[in-house]
Amino acid sequence: MKGNDQPHSQLLLMKDDVLRAVKEQLAAKEEIVLPAMLRLQGEADKALTLKPLSVVYKKNIPPSGDKHDYISLGRYWWPNPATPDGLPYIRRDGEVNPETEQQEKYDRKTLGLMVQAVATLALAYFFFEREAYARKASTLLRTWFLDPETRMNPNLNYAQLIPGRVTGRGTGLIDTRGFVLAIDAAQLLLGTDEWSLAEHRALQNWFKAYLDWLLNSKHGRDEAAAANNHGTMYDFQVAAYALFTGETALARQTIVASRERRIAVQIEPDGRQPLELVRTKALDYSVMNLTGLLNLAQLGQAVGVNLCQYRTEDGRSIEVALEWLVPYLLEPEKWPYQQISPFEPKSAYYLLWMAAHAFHNQRYARYNLELARKNNEEQLLSFLYPPVV
Repeated sequence: MKGNDQPHSQLLLMKDDVLRAVKEQLAAKEEIVLPAMLRLQGEADKALTLKPLSVVYKKNIPPSGDKHDYISLGRYWWPNPATPDGLPYIRRDGEVNPETEQQEKYDRKTLGLMVQAVATLALAYFFFEREAYARKASTLLRTWFLDPETRMNPNLNYAQLIPGRVTGRGTGLIDTRGFVLAIDAAQLLLGTDEWSLAEHRALQNWFKAYLDWLLNSKHGRDEAAAANNHGTMYDFQVAAYALFTGETALARQTIVASRERRIAVQIEPDGRQPLELVRTKALDYSVMNLTGLLNLAQLGQAVGVNLCQYRTEDGRSIEVALEWLVPYLLEPEKWPYQQISPFEPKSAYYLLWMAAHAFHNQRYARYNLELARKNNEEQLLSFLYPPVV
């Protein structure tokens, strides 16, 4: 039985009805979807050539001595020019240290490659029904999460460390927000000959352990207390993993609490997000946080919570934040706050797509198309799944 012959009611971010509608358009060879489908097929073919991806292949040894532990470097931390050994590292907000992307030392880039590859391959299998895509996606999932020789330990004890300062931080939990896409990929593969129910349950058990770590570790508690986008992304991950592992009450509790903990705190009555506006890439972070809130809103649909309808007495809401931000997505050159590097529109495409579905408002979909045409990127796959950044 092919996994794409059955409904995928448990998808978290991907939308089963959208996927099926697009597949019908593809079968009818409708021009509107063909460029994106050609791109998807090309990216999936490239993913077939990937070597196995695992935390154990790095040369760097985590402080625990166990290569199964994930390790990453704080993105905006750089060697100290005032000391001979560069320690302790110093912060340059918004400036990414290229050392963070070194796969022989750290796992962040490898994790991103894995997530993007399994999502791409699972989608390509859904649309094109080529067994090689499902086989490769399943292999990547097994290697990262299940195989005793290569699996990642379900913790982020050493995420976003700062040499000379700390061996890990709560802020590192944001590194794994892309895991939700890996879960959706597994949901698409379930029922195929390549991804068994037993493996799916083993994956759920991995996320049960990871969810427990998120809830009870010091790093997890620190991130839960974060007021800005880090707190939003923490709630998003907890709710998503709770839904995947059957902890529905925890998912609902987290999403309900986000109304006052996140929306009411982060958004001003006029729609500004002050905690993101103080950053050196204020537009990027405003988009990221609002995307996290919309992702939470989508998860809320599974537990009967409508975050999009929530509005404080003085008018704070997801919608007012969206309306304030949209003009700057269309014309980022008019952004009045700090943005030390050019704004990458790929995150805006997904935000607008999510907004169109969340508010049943095709105006946002038209904005998305307008932005894509402006950037000559109409073949983007943002209507299917978000980028991992």
